[in-house]
Amino acid sequence: MTTWEQPRAAEETASLGELTGVRSSKHSFYPEYIRSNERLTVAVQALDEISRALVRSAEGPRALVEAVLGAAVEHLEAEWVLLAVADGALRGIRPGFLLAIGGEFIDREEQLPVEVREQLDVIRRRPWELEPCATGPGWVRAPMMLEDEPVGGIVGQPGHGVHVARTDLSILRVLANQAAVALYNSHLFHTVAQLRGRTEQLDEEASRQAKDLVERKAELQQVQRRLTEAMQHQVIDEERHRIARELHDSVTQAVLSAGMTVEVCRSELESMDERAQEVGRRLVTAKDLTQQAVTQLRSAIYALHHASDEGPGSLPVLLERLSNVHLPTEVTAAVRVEGEPIPLSYVAEHSMLRLTGEALFNVATHADADQAMVELAYESHRVVLSIADDGNGDPAQLRKVLEEASASCLSGHHRGLANMAARAEQLGGALSIARAQMGGILIRLEVPLPLPEGEFDE
Repeated sequence: MTTWEQPRAAEETASLGELTGVRSSKHSFYPEYIRSNERLTVAVQALDEISRALVRSAEGPRALVEAVLGAAVEHLEAEWVLLAVADGALRGIRPGFLLAIGGEFIDREEQLPVEVREQLDVIRRRPWELEPCATGPGWVRAPMMLEDEPVGGIVGQPGHGVHVARTDLSILRVLANQAAVALYNSHLFHTVAQLRGRTEQLDEEASRQAKDLVERKAELQQVQRRLTEAMQHQVIDEERHRIARELHDSVTQAVLSAGMTVEVCRSELESMDERAQEVGRRLVTAKDLTQQAVTQLRSAIYALHHASDEGPGSLPVLLERLSNVHLPTEVTAAVRVEGEPIPLSYVAEHSMLRLTGEALFNVATHADADQAMVELAYESHRVVLSIADDGNGDPAQLRKVLEEASASCLSGHHRGLANMAARAEQLGGALSIARAQMGGILIRLEVPLPLPEGEFDE
């Protein structure tokens, strides 16, 4: 070779070395290039195996770790490869370590060889001692990094005669770091799955509770309906019992007294002359009539005490029944409803019924009336209840009595008017007394809507 050809040969050698990454003073570029190409092929295969391992997150951490170890064993032709997580890192990841050896996977510490147990102790307790790429007598290892913090490591024992190049260490490091990320993602994936399952359980439980709440609400509504029915019965029964007591304590006693007086007079007339005796015989008929009246009154009292088998009803129906309670007297009562009935609370209906009962009782007892009219009008912003009669009552006198009864505590006398005024006030309405078109008294109650909430006095 001439002297000018020698620099050119050196230049070609340097260029070939730059292209292949192989530099040697010997003329063995091609064999070195072949070996380098083989290592590159192995590295590409390893990266492909890593990619296949990393997409198996859904199978769980165990399957992922097995795939990573399998890729590492194949790349290093290793006798064994260990992957472990440091203490306190990646909490909840299972398994905490896994060893691939002889085609098997071991996750029980007592089954680990001594040299493997030493490496596991370093990874667990001193992960910061793991070098980015480190080799030792019979082993090679790399740390698992997550956000620039060591969270574990991977250690392997290359096969006999396998030369570990820097590319192998780089691949091992990539494999370890990607395993850390994949383990963390797998942990998040399964945590989300568990949370989703828990969410579905909570949703099912909430649905069951909602269904149970609907059933309980239906039961409560049924109980409330029964309670309302019982209270409606109680209102009518109380009114019946009051009328029965009045009939028994006043009317019946008066009729009995009249009969006894007739009997005394008849006895005295029997001792007189013939004409007086004739009058006495006529009084026998009067005595029989009083006895019949007493019998009829007792039948009416019995009916009032025992007529409690009617079913529940709305306020118009209850007013109709309440007006019929007073039929034992000579007063006929009618009920008229205007507008579309709307549901009212029990306490409101109870107060209106009691007020109507007070008014009708006054009509039957004091007004000397033949007819009474109960009117219930439903309007958009109020409910109007009025009780009118054709008796001989004086509205001015009743207003004066109501004024006096409201200003003082009277012992039972005229308390009916005061009770009606008190009920009107509790309802948030107004009570007025005027002359009725029928000629007697008009009691008028105006209640604004909506009605006030709360319990009213009985």
